[in-house]
Amino acid sequence: MGLTVSDIVHLPVMNTSKVKTGMELLKEKKVEWVSVIETPVENFVRKNEFVLSTGVGCEKDSTIFENFVKDIIKSGATVLAIATGRFIFDIPDRVLQLARNEELIIVDIPWEVRFADILQSVMRKITDERQTERKQAERVRQQLIDCVLLDKGLEEIAHTLYKNIKIPLAITDSHRAIRTSQHFNKTILHAYEGEGNKLQNASATDIQFSEHPLYYHINEYEFEKDAFFQLHILNNHKTQGFLLFQPKEKKQLSWFVMNVLEHALTACALFFVKENAIELTEIRLKDNFVLNLAKQETKIDDQLFSKANLLGYDLSKSYICMVGDIRYKEAIETNENDNPKSSSLQSMNYYIQKEITYAGKLFERITMTTFDEDQVIIYLETGTAPYIETVNQFLDTIERRLSELLSGMELSWGIGTDKNNNLAFYEGYQEAKTSLDIGIQQHGSGQRTFFNDTKINRLLMNISKESEISEIVKETIQPLIDYDKKRQTDLIHTFIVYNQYKGNVSQTARELNLHRQSLLHRLRNIESLTGLLLVESDDFFLLELSIRLWMLQKL
Repeated sequence: MGLTVSDIVHLPVMNTSKVKTGMELLKEKKVEWVSVIETPVENFVRKNEFVLSTGVGCEKDSTIFENFVKDIIKSGATVLAIATGRFIFDIPDRVLQLARNEELIIVDIPWEVRFADILQSVMRKITDERQTERKQAERVRQQLIDCVLLDKGLEEIAHTLYKNIKIPLAITDSHRAIRTSQHFNKTILHAYEGEGNKLQNASATDIQFSEHPLYYHINEYEFEKDAFFQLHILNNHKTQGFLLFQPKEKKQLSWFVMNVLEHALTACALFFVKENAIELTEIRLKDNFVLNLAKQETKIDDQLFSKANLLGYDLSKSYICMVGDIRYKEAIETNENDNPKSSSLQSMNYYIQKEITYAGKLFERITMTTFDEDQVIIYLETGTAPYIETVNQFLDTIERRLSELLSGMELSWGIGTDKNNNLAFYEGYQEAKTSLDIGIQQHGSGQRTFFNDTKINRLLMNISKESEISEIVKETIQPLIDYDKKRQTDLIHTFIVYNQYKGNVSQTARELNLHRQSLLHRLRNIESLTGLLLVESDDFFLLELSIRLWMLQKL
C-alpha cells in the first residue's frame, strides 16, 4: 500500500525525464505529497515529498546548489526533480554522489515540461491512491466491527488486524493481562504481563512518518533492546486495555496501517464495553439471586436448583452463612493501576468481592456473595472439615489481603451454623445477622461472633419481650438514661466497664481515663439514681440484667 516513486516516474508526463540517482530505490521509497520549492528550503518541505525545483538562485555558484540539495535531504524528502536547461544545465557529479550516499532520488526534468502538468498528474495519482487506501481501510473497519457484532471475540479481531497489516500484535485488558496475540514476541509478552518493571520507555525517537493523528498517542517501549509500541484502548476517557504492535521497521507505520490500527482500537473498545455489560448483568443477576436466597423465606425446590445452575451455583452443597459489616476509619488510598482513589462503597465492594473469590479458590470452596447496603453476605461451602476452623481460615485470608489493598477499612462478622434443610439459606442468614448485631452491640466493630456463642444473649432477647420484664427494666435504668442525656455523661457505659473489670476501681478508672475519685463519684451517682447498692449482689445483678436487656432491645 502507498504511492511509490516508481508509480510517479512512469506517469506519461514524466516520459522525457531521467532518473539520475536511486534507480534501485524507486519501488521502495514512498511519496505522500508534491511541492515546488526554491532556495531557501527552511521548513517548507516535509518527509516523503516529491520536490520540484528550477534551481533558480543556484546557477552562479555550485556550492549554493549543493547546500540546497543538502537542505532537501535534511527535510526527509524522497525525490528532488530538477528542471534543467535554464538555471541548472548539468547536475554536478559531487551533488549526484551526495544524493546517492543519502539515498535521495534525483530526477532530471527537461525545461519544456511544465510543473503544472506534473503537479496535476502527481496529485491525481496521490488522490487516487489515498482513495484506494481509504476504501481498503473502510473494508477492514467493517470486518473489525463485524467481529464484535457477530460475537467473534478478540481473537478474531487480532487475526483480522494481522491479516491486513502483517505486523505482530497483541491485545491486553486494562490490567495488562494478555487476551490474545498474533506472532508477537512471547518473551516480551511475559515481561509486559508479569514483570512490567523490566520495560523501559524508549529514548525520544521520531516515529512520525505521516500526519496521521494517532502517531501522537503511541508509546514506545524497549525490552532487552527489542522495541515495541503501545496504544491505549479507551472508552469514555477510561483505559479498557492496550494494543501492542511490533513492526520490523518504523516505516511500516504508513497512513493506511495507522488508519487500520485506529479502527482496531474502536473495535476493541466496543468489545470491552460489550464484555463489561455482560459481566455486569451477570453480576447483578447473581447478586439478586443470593440476596433473595438470604432474605426471602423460600424453600429449595427443583425450580430454584435450575435457576442456581444457570448462574453457576450448586445448591446441593452444604453452606455456612457469614454477614460482614463494613466500616471505614478514613479515606481509602489506592495505587494507580489497580485501585483508583475512591471512597464509594460500590468500588470497595469490587475489591471485597475479588478477595472473597480468591479465598474461595484458595480453599477449594464454592462461594456465593452479595451486598446489602453496607453489609456483605457470603455463603461458603463447608465441606467435611469443622466449619468453625474453615470459616476462621477463610476470613483470615480475606482480611489479610484486604488490609494490604484498602487501608482504614474494618470488618465485623456474624457467622451462622451449618444447616441442611429446605430453609437453610434463609435461616443461616437470620442466624448470621443476629450474631453480627449482638457482636457489634456487645464488643464494638472488628469482631467475629458465632451464632453458637450467643445463647445467653438470645435467651435475654426472648425474656425482654415480656411486658412485665420490660417495665422493670425501664423503671430500673430510666433515671440513668435521663441523667446521661441531661448532663452529657455516660453512667451506663461506666457501669458496663466497671462490671467488665469485676468491680476493680483502679482498672476501670484506667480504662475510662478517669481519676479514681471521679470514678467513685460516678458510681455513687449510679447508686443514688437507681436506689441500688453496687455492693449488694442482688442489686448488682438487677442493674446488670436491666442494662443488658435494654441494650438488646435496641438491636
